[in-house]
Amino acid sequence: MATSAGSQADFLKGDYKRIENMELTDEQKSQMWINSINSENKTALLAWVKETGIDLVQINGQRKYGGPPPGWIGNAPVSGSEVFIGKIPQDIYEDKLIPLFQSIGKLYEFRLMMTFSGLNRGFAYARYIGRRQAVSAIMTLNGYEITKGCCIVVCRSTEKSELALDGLPSHLEQPALKNILEEVTSGVSALSLYQSPSNESQVLAIVKYDSHRAAAMAKKSLCEGSQFLRGLPLTVSWLKTDMRQKLRSSDKHQQPKVPSPLPHSGSPEVPKETRLSAVACLNILCLKMKLGYPVFLIKLFSVTSFGWLRFWYQVVIPRYPTPFCGYSWIIGENLELNEKYDNAREVVAVKILSALGHITDPSVEKATASNAM
Repeated sequence: MATSAGSQADFLKGDYKRIENMELTDEQKSQMWINSINSENKTALLAWVKETGIDLVQINGQRKYGGPPPGWIGNAPVSGSEVFIGKIPQDIYEDKLIPLFQSIGKLYEFRLMMTFSGLNRGFAYARYIGRRQAVSAIMTLNGYEITKGCCIVVCRSTEKSELALDGLPSHLEQPALKNILEEVTSGVSALSLYQSPSNESQVLAIVKYDSHRAAAMAKKSLCEGSQFLRGLPLTVSWLKTDMRQKLRSSDKHQQPKVPSPLPHSGSPEVPKETRLSAVACLNILCLKMKLGYPVFLIKLFSVTSFGWLRFWYQVVIPRYPTPFCGYSWIIGENLELNEKYDNAREVVAVKILSALGHITDPSVEKATASNAM
């Protein structure tokens, strides 16, 4: 029986009301939010997968085709057959990318890096059956306008396997950091600590992984959603050639920095007053600007399959025109409940400080605090 547009609209409105009145779990609400992002292109991707019968597997923050593809016989392609694809619009998926790169030659593997919300992270890797196809892809597709005004970058994939973690506290022991990294990443093969080039009171860690893929996955896990690793502020980047040379040069004059050990039980703790938390910095800033103290509302969701804890936040600053709200993540699987809330508040405070354009680093010297007050 046919129905009019009006009756269909009434039906959908009633259906929406029923869904709205349903009691959903936090995880269901979170999933509904994720599914609502870029839903049109996600639907197009599903239709393409169904039409082509292509098999996409999502694991550890990336979605993969092939590796090997169906019907492959023999060893994996030689080194130099993979290209890096950058500056991909975040709402573009494999239904646009794979056909484009398959037009150059047969793909052995295609990997698209993904966020928790289902958008891509702006980069991917295409591995061909040989070097010739990889070179052809670079020559043909570098600078290709994939959508109006958006040109992708295609270049040789460098097999980087070392990360630089900067901004770590000087009291952190090397074994303790190694244990933390092995909990949240896999494939750690070596770890060295140096005095941070940007701050003499902090430490730079160079972490070597046993493969480029392990290092890339570690970088994603350590970067996305949080600027903290078990409450430790840090910045994560690939180890660059100039940094490597600088560290090697410093080795001629001094050994890599070995931080003093953490206090034993019963020993006095490292004085907390030497550094301020992001929440404390935000309170000081709001006091200075006469905005009133910020009020935090944090709603925790369940831990994801790879150790991240998703949460929703809303922060109201009494005399600021709009509240700050959104979703973010922390590595929180093994934290106590109060630590989860504390770490979540820290992440949110960093975001707000950055948005206000005043303080982007939660590590503030005592002198800064005194001046602010």
